[in-house]
Amino acid sequence: VQLQASGGGLVQVGASHSVFCAASGGTFSSYGMGWFRQAPGKEREFVAAISFSGGSTRYSDSVKGRFTISRDNAKNTVYLQTNSLKPEDTAVYYCAATPRGLVPAFPALYDYWGQGTQVTVSS
Repeated sequence: VQLQASGGGLVQVGASHSVFCAASGGTFSSYGMGWFRQAPGKEREFVAAISFSGGSTRYSDSVKGRFTISRDNAKNTVYLQTNSLKPEDTAVYYCAATPRGLVPAFPALYDYWGQGTQVTVSS
């Protein structure tokens, strides 16, 4: 499975923004999908995950209530809607795919990764 994350950019504090990830080369609906992010000098951290059907989602405490993960299996795409952005949300955002049926938060449980898209929140 090849993943291509897009939609990053420079946004203002408090604004909303969407990033998305297009998949190819596999059966997209067979994979759970996750979003992770990595800020300069920090480890990659879990943001959100969604099950293969979209029926289950999971969020980190730092984004719960502000971010929404969704997917469109007909378009082989997973989305991350971000609201009420904060400077600490600045990071490279990565999408990842896992063949496991759950919505794991551990990067090691994801087999495929996109190249990342930069989101910078400016005050």
